Amino acid sequence: MIKITLPDGSVKDFAPGVTPMDVAKSISEGLARNVISASFNGTTVETTTELTTDGSLILYTWNDKDGKKAFWHSTSHVMAQAIQEFYPNAKLTIGPAIENGFYYDVDFGEDKVTDADFKKIEDRVLAISKEKHDFVMRSATKAEALELYKDNPYKTELIQNLEDGTITFCDHATFTDLCRGGHIPNTSIIKAFKILNIAGAYWRGDEKNKQLTRVYGISFPKQKDLTEYLELLEEAKRRDHRKLGKELELFHFSQKVGQGLPLWLPKGAALRDRLEQFLRKAQKKAGYQQVVTPHIGSKDLYVTSGHYAKYGADSFQPITTPAEGEEFLLKPMNCPHHCEIYNAKPWSYKDLPKRYAEFGTVYRYEQSGELHGLTRVRGFTQDDAHIFCTPDQLDAEFKNVIDLVLYVFGSLGFDNFTAQVSVRDLSNPDKYIGSVENWEKAEQAIINAAKDKGLNYVVESGEAAFYGPKLDFMVKDALGRSWQLGTIQVDYNLPERFELSYKGSDNQLHRPVMIHRAPFGSMERFIAILLENTAGNFPLWLMPEQVSILSLSEKYEKYAKKVLDLLENHEIRAVVDNRNETIGKKIREAEVSKVPYMLILGEEEEKNGTISVRKHGNAGKSNESMTIEQFVALVQEEVNKSLKQF
Repeated sequence: MIKITLPDGSVKDFAPGVTPMDVAKSISEGLARNVISASFNGTTVETTTELTTDGSLILYTWNDKDGKKAFWHSTSHVMAQAIQEFYPNAKLTIGPAIENGFYYDVDFGEDKVTDADFKKIEDRVLAISKEKHDFVMRSATKAEALELYKDNPYKTELIQNLEDGTITFCDHATFTDLCRGGHIPNTSIIKAFKILNIAGAYWRGDEKNKQLTRVYGISFPKQKDLTEYLELLEEAKRRDHRKLGKELELFHFSQKVGQGLPLWLPKGAALRDRLEQFLRKAQKKAGYQQVVTPHIGSKDLYVTSGHYAKYGADSFQPITTPAEGEEFLLKPMNCPHHCEIYNAKPWSYKDLPKRYAEFGTVYRYEQSGELHGLTRVRGFTQDDAHIFCTPDQLDAEFKNVIDLVLYVFGSLGFDNFTAQVSVRDLSNPDKYIGSVENWEKAEQAIINAAKDKGLNYVVESGEAAFYGPKLDFMVKDALGRSWQLGTIQVDYNLPERFELSYKGSDNQLHRPVMIHRAPFGSMERFIAILLENTAGNFPLWLMPEQVSILSLSEKYEKYAKKVLDLLENHEIRAVVDNRNETIGKKIREAEVSKVPYMLILGEEEEKNGTISVRKHGNAGKSNESMTIEQFVALVQEEVNKSLKQF
């Protein structure tokens, strides 16, 4: 008998050769009906895989992340079959599951695929699914695999990089595909399917390779789920930060300036400035000192830090000067500069911690196909800070940064988040720098701090930075999408590489510990996510224009100016719209611009010294008449309610 350990810790005995589906049936028929995938000892297996040794088994349903992954990966096989039937000359490459759905990269050769072709592929996928074909894994020799794909250079390239004896295929119906595994039991579970879009994608992400057609799709076990998802996609389009950024006149991209280099328009610059001032104020209270560093640095600086070895090939290439051998890089990171600021003078343990903060712009050469609005750019500003402290101070300093991140999230309405402890991939040590001892200390320090602060956290292997582990904050937005925003990192390695030191109480030199932190992450990405989460309806304290004063005619311009002055005296941001337009048009344009409050002024308001208040989004509701003092109190109360105290 073999012993199978289940996630709840219980252990069951089975005869060798038992399958995950057999184990599910032994628990309950209801579970067996819902199980669609499994993992055994940390490796994804089929529900029909025979288990022959003791081990830990996890059964996945549609409600599990790994269950969805198997479901979507399986559907990619069915879609590939349908594509091959309609386009027999097409060459298939890879078709993985992604966060929402899957894609398959295809070389269609001379054939052209457009939106008009989606319907026939979708119908064929559903027809194949109804036929209830099992997904069956089988092994193949390298020679057999190469023979099967002798006319497909993409699959051939993949096979050449595989070891003989490790190559497997997945068969269903008349279709076979090179595959490692991880499928649902059969095609009939797929009840709803949609091709979402097609896009260009270079083979293996390399711009030097041929551009393929990436076909994106998604599938569900119920039609109702697909309908709800498509409705969510429509809402996401309405909230797209690129669309809202244009409508609200926040930012602009120019081909002449260059791809991935945003231009901030006056309203967007005001929004950024307000976010910066908000964080600067909190940082000042927390004991940070503001610093400023250049946009470039000597190549030697990044050789010392390790950034050049790890990222140099994918960065903007070195800038040469007339001086022989002199090279500079556009700054990819702020931390090496801050290390040199720390190194500007000797320190004692009594001087620590030192907390240096900077809104520093950095530059990274993202491939053009990966650029996306403000979320993937080539030049962005980080709300960066680096804390240099003694080992004894590390725990308290790390927890103080957690408090700062929570303050930022609370003031901006990000309440639904998970903390992710990002640690090394132990199977790939070459990705990282520094000693194992330092890594273990840093990882444990983060886990202890997350526990002590009561954070809902998970541990993710392989997500650490090359120089140290980190605590990432994964925020869910209004559409249920997960984004990585704030990050805190513990680093024992850069202090070693830059030979940082302080004199301890024993009068000997010691290495400080370095904490990297950025509550926003990058200003560009944070604003993009904030835009989509709020649909442009920012918290009142953050809005570039909080009030639009609309006069019914030019007769009331003097009164409008008086109202404006009174509001500005109370630091309420307002503008007067005294254009020769109808009040209806002024209101509509203020609504489109997401201005939170409109004050409508006419004869009655001027006579009584009042204002008629209309709130954004309250179409169909009557305006409220009040004094200016009452309105000021209303605005201040709303600001104070949303803007937390730090």
